[in-house]
Amino acid sequence: MPGSGNRKSRRAEGAAKAKETGAIIHGEVPSREVLLQFITDNPDRASKREIAKAFGLKGDTRVELKQALRELENDGLVNKTRKSLARPGALPPVTVLDITTRDKDGELIGRPAEWPEDAGAAPAVLIRQSSSDRSKGKAPVGGLGDRVLAKIFANKDRSGPAYTARVIKVIDRQRGAVLGVIRMMGDGGARLMPIERRGEEMQVDAADIGEAKDGDLVEVEVSRAARFGLTRARVLNIVGSVASEKAISMIAIHAHGIPYIFPQSVIAEAEAAEAASMSHREDWRQVPLITIDPHDAKDHDDAVYAEPDTAEDNAGGVVVTVAIADVSYYVRPKSALDREALKRGNSVYFPDRVVPMLPERISNDLCSLREGVDRPALAVRMVFSAEGRKVRHTFHRIMMKSAAKLSYQQAQAAIDGQPDDKAGSLLEPILKPLWGAYAILKRGRDRRQPLELDMPERKIILKEDGTVDRVFVPERLDAHKLIEEMMIQANVAAAETLEAKRQKLVYRIHDAPTLAKQEVLREFLATLGMSLVKGGNMRSNSFNGILAKAEGTPHQIIVNEMVLRSQSQAIYSPDNIGHFGLNLMKYAHFTSPIRRYADLIVHRALVGALGLGEGGITQEEEASLDDIAAEISTFERRAMAAERDTVNRLVAHHLAGRIGEDFQGQIGGVTKSGLFISLPQFGADGFIPVSTLGRDYYIYDEAHQALTGEKSGLGYQLGDTVEVRLVEAVPLAGALRFEMLSEGRKMPAGARSFHKAGGRGRKQPGTRPPRSRR
Repeated sequence: MPGSGNRKSRRAEGAAKAKETGAIIHGEVPSREVLLQFITDNPDRASKREIAKAFGLKGDTRVELKQALRELENDGLVNKTRKSLARPGALPPVTVLDITTRDKDGELIGRPAEWPEDAGAAPAVLIRQSSSDRSKGKAPVGGLGDRVLAKIFANKDRSGPAYTARVIKVIDRQRGAVLGVIRMMGDGGARLMPIERRGEEMQVDAADIGEAKDGDLVEVEVSRAARFGLTRARVLNIVGSVASEKAISMIAIHAHGIPYIFPQSVIAEAEAAEAASMSHREDWRQVPLITIDPHDAKDHDDAVYAEPDTAEDNAGGVVVTVAIADVSYYVRPKSALDREALKRGNSVYFPDRVVPMLPERISNDLCSLREGVDRPALAVRMVFSAEGRKVRHTFHRIMMKSAAKLSYQQAQAAIDGQPDDKAGSLLEPILKPLWGAYAILKRGRDRRQPLELDMPERKIILKEDGTVDRVFVPERLDAHKLIEEMMIQANVAAAETLEAKRQKLVYRIHDAPTLAKQEVLREFLATLGMSLVKGGNMRSNSFNGILAKAEGTPHQIIVNEMVLRSQSQAIYSPDNIGHFGLNLMKYAHFTSPIRRYADLIVHRALVGALGLGEGGITQEEEASLDDIAAEISTFERRAMAAERDTVNRLVAHHLAGRIGEDFQGQIGGVTKSGLFISLPQFGADGFIPVSTLGRDYYIYDEAHQALTGEKSGLGYQLGDTVEVRLVEAVPLAGALRFEMLSEGRKMPAGARSFHKAGGRGRKQPGTRPPRSRR
């Protein structure tokens, strides 16, 4: 086209001049500095589409923008999160905040409820009240100690906090109380011993103790901070004796603000619920669906059945039926049960108790697929070809009657030729067809090649007094894999059906690893002689070759751990980007509505979209899916943190009587401050400060995940097996401290030359004198 070359030339000259002067020209790709500033200032408008719109970019310039943003990501200056971009360490557009203090003008200041320990201090966020609310005289939304869900905005006024926020809703009120254990002193007063690793010991005067006794777990408020000596506190509430059976999990419940007492209105609503009728239901009570669960399971929310497909056009195919408890019939939008379920987000599982999302009347009775009892369910019938490809599926609202309740071990033993009386009668008609169907589904899974991490889950068995009896890794059976794969396929079917109906839903999404995390993993694998392919289009099977090479080697555990660390965190979202780990494009949680609110939302969406009767999703819920997804993602992380903290405290209690004993461990983490040591036989983690490693200066090498002595060249690397001695256990904080008994080993030449070249290593002085080695 005449003149097009001149226009391109002028555009290039204009862009060059803009970069030179820092000016912004509408329709031209801005400089890197301008792009970074825009992403920082506009976290809610940081998608490629929004950036292009903001700068008026069309046609070829959108391609140039895509390249510029990819370069920023490659350089580690931005991270890709879901469909948008963010500066490293930046807060997402919707964040859960704890309101912790006020500024000099009396404005509320919050900080993110979840913040990585190694990311420095959490950023301050100024809580704004809208001018319209102020003019109407409304009270501020949220107060000191509250936990809130908030919309985040970058603060363009550089003199104040980095962010401002508008509160969307208050999640929990008055989280200002501090939890600790009372230790009585001889003068009638007491000390409050912290339960957090970074907690503060406080003094409680005799007049402020109330009815608390020595060893009681209590909530206190800070009465005044002392200029000298300990901060003083006053007892607000006695939680219970720290020596009681359930004290350890109770610490985590209180520390993380997990709701664990159902309001009376919720209990009353649950007790008043009546058994479901046959209205809008198909009668499937003759279909021999069975439940296969852990032997100690109290609720059963999924049942399965399989049979050969008799259709002539699907020779060798199978029909797999998955039935899930119909929680949506009982838990209706805006009900007391619904509000409490959303407040909890999910059930939380501790070694000594479960904090359920729903009351027992619902979870363990009306919605539990009990053997031989009529129960309402949502079922999906899925037809697979002999090669494991899904041909079609249909959803049904049914009434079912479980033909049998089996444990994983019972079902597996029957297949392995050692059936008991109950499983033996089910072997031919039910169990063998299920295993035959699993063999077909496995062909599809093998072709799909999801991420195959081998991360054994340890189970803690408690004694009657609530202390640890033993820690073991349960055997992973084909029975477990069978149920897992059938549930995955049911989840896929739910997402596909709702998309086909153009129905809004909450997806389970898992983004690909960021380029920065890929590079950290790539540098670590290089120290083991392994390589990871480069490129932005990484797939889950790219990691499987690495995992296969490490299998059976001394590095197997740590390679699996490092691959896991490189992954993004799976979350809930109404915007679908697929599930990287499972290598699936459409995935939604459907199979556990008793214990996950996300699944309940998907059930309601199916009921509404397919016209299956009462309990469908409402327009108000659809409009709130962004907020709901953010909340339940946060509550999931809260549950995981509470479960992890409880295990750490239980194991620390278990090992507190073994101070001075030697253990074989593995280096599970390396930081500039020291080494994290894992004891696989206990599922425990402890720390060795770098200052106790010896008189050498230790240099932290992030690329090789190592600490190396500057003079000796000896050091310790992630994954090394070492002998350590337990020197301190703090049960209430779940903290263990070790000293190193193993001599450091000669670090690879690449690592040492990296140090000398002045890479990212840092000198860390060791001050401990030499000691004997064992």
